[in-house]
Amino acid sequence: MSLVGHKTPPIFKRGLTPVTRLSVFVAICLLLLVADLRFRYLEVVRNALSVVTYPLQMAAAKPADFVRNASRYFATLVEVQLENAELRRDHLTTGERLLRFELLEKENAQLRELLGMSQRIDVKSVAADILYNAPDPFARKVILDRGAQQGVEAGLAVIDAKGVVGQVTRVHPVQSEVTLLTDRNQSIPVSVLRNGVRGVLFGTGRGRLEMRFVLADADIREGDRLVTSGLDGIFVPGLPVADVTMVDRSSDAFARIDCEPLADIDTSVQVLVIGRTAYPPPPPAPDQER
Repeated sequence: MSLVGHKTPPIFKRGLTPVTRLSVFVAICLLLLVADLRFRYLEVVRNALSVVTYPLQMAAAKPADFVRNASRYFATLVEVQLENAELRRDHLTTGERLLRFELLEKENAQLRELLGMSQRIDVKSVAADILYNAPDPFARKVILDRGAQQGVEAGLAVIDAKGVVGQVTRVHPVQSEVTLLTDRNQSIPVSVLRNGVRGVLFGTGRGRLEMRFVLADADIREGDRLVTSGLDGIFVPGLPVADVTMVDRSSDAFARIDCEPLADIDTSVQVLVIGRTAYPPPPPAPDQER
């Protein structure tokens, strides 16, 4: 039974079937591809589209480029920091080696000078290093790394490459104490190298020396070299001690003579302990009361 008023629509109102539509589109695409390959008529369209879409491509690529450049920047920054740290370590190591090399050169020069001094002195000597200053703040004393086991005795002279440094005043088994020449309680018999005038040199405690009990008319001048006289039987005669820096003859009795030590008393590190040529004779016994 058919419905009243129903009519079947014509075919052109229903349109093409999907398969037919797909076939038409495929044919058109193939035709366009063949035509483009033959005549290149779409080249202008492609170029125009590439120009139009270039800003969009650049804008779309910006985040990726930013991330890539940022990662490269931070990676390079880390590498530079690591290289700088390594260069600083190398610089410190090189500086330490250079300082050590300079110190060794200085020590070798001092040792060569000491060796020359030892060869000029025809007595037994013991090479020693100064370890540290004595703890007494009111005395000018140092501690050596040589003691009784190495043949060091109390009273022996101590010199460096330039002159007399001091005298051994206390001896321990492996260390010894040296009173420096500038100590206010230290004295040493000397003579003027130029004319042989004798005197006694005393420390002032302030890094200087003073020649006392010399007559005002004694032939002593500024610039005279003072050497050990050897009259005490302890210091080898002829060791350089000091230079005269000032002579004051204003007093009627004794002249005031200031001197500067030749040895590097406050900076020497290597020294020689000079033995005795002969032990001094014992002091004469005091006269007994009758």
